[in-house]
Amino acid sequence: MAGIYIHVPFCKSKCSYCDFASYPKETSKIESYFACLYREIEARAKEFKDKTFSTVYFGGGTPSFVDEKFILGAVRQVKKHFNLVYNPEITIEINPGTVNKEKINAYKSVGINRFSIGLQTGYDCQLKKLNRIHTAKDFLECTNLLKGENISADILIGLEDQTLEQVKKSIDLALTGGAKHLSVYALTPEVGTPIYNDYLNGRLLSDDEVADIYDGVREYLSQKGIDRYEVSNFALKGFESKHNLNYWERGEYVGLGVSASSFMNNRRWTNSYKIDEYNTAIIFNKVPEISSDIIEGKDAEFEFIMLALRTENGMSIERFNKEFNLDFLKEYAEPLKKKQKYLILENNRLKIKPEYLYVQNDIILEFMK
Repeated sequence: MAGIYIHVPFCKSKCSYCDFASYPKETSKIESYFACLYREIEARAKEFKDKTFSTVYFGGGTPSFVDEKFILGAVRQVKKHFNLVYNPEITIEINPGTVNKEKINAYKSVGINRFSIGLQTGYDCQLKKLNRIHTAKDFLECTNLLKGENISADILIGLEDQTLEQVKKSIDLALTGGAKHLSVYALTPEVGTPIYNDYLNGRLLSDDEVADIYDGVREYLSQKGIDRYEVSNFALKGFESKHNLNYWERGEYVGLGVSASSFMNNRRWTNSYKIDEYNTAIIFNKVPEISSDIIEGKDAEFEFIMLALRTENGMSIERFNKEFNLDFLKEYAEPLKKKQKYLILENNRLKIKPEYLYVQNDIILEFMK
């Protein structure tokens, strides 16, 4: 099985922390962009006609910002040209304040069955600081439109002066709205974003403070029966994101649209980050790729290890040995010995101990040497 990612690079305004390909000032290009996207969908589907896909994910940008007819058109093109499993998981990212009942009903009419809402925080003052366009009330109005649906909510930790109690109340708001899945991300101040100035001026929480909040969040969610299954993702049993699980299992996926990345047949490629450049390539029947690499040997091994160890279930040693025709325990005996106090090795699986999963980078990097 494999996944399909579709990038929608339009939004109403740019969040202060956003480093993704999103362009609030280029909304005049929405129609031409989707016309080209539909053509790329058809072309890539022909290239992978022998593959079966089990998930579709609309990310951005803000997919819910554009007129629903464009999203519906993309879903129909995917269903027409790609081989999909019966009742695939189809997710769309939503920003509260950009949807109404008609738009939600339109999404559902074409089979969109998972809704990822960018809450970020339940405090209006923090939302304003982040340049989010919605309020906590907007979030609840949005979830009311989605009552009974499969809802996920994003929450940021590490905001200026943020406390664990504030994050808990944001979680409570998400759960009140019916969220069965939570993605809890630590704020990353990327160079060139407005919030990077806050980082340079020391106004953001320290790494240790963020780690303490994260530990508190994990414990709080566990008490509510919402378990961590990947370092930043928590869900009620059965509501894990199938699309994202495919990434962490180093499964294959096709990325469509501006800035989208793909990984198929051991090749990874990325599309242009510029709308005009992307459109021009499609119009002239060229691939819009700006990079392409074959991932093999030690690079492939490390990817497999790194992605699997981000998850609560860890890595299947049997699958590793089969995929790379190696004896993992022999091949990686040295890093296993060096990091043994952080690891659990049992039932032919390797895991990072739960208390160390949030700080897994130093542990995982040992397997790169």
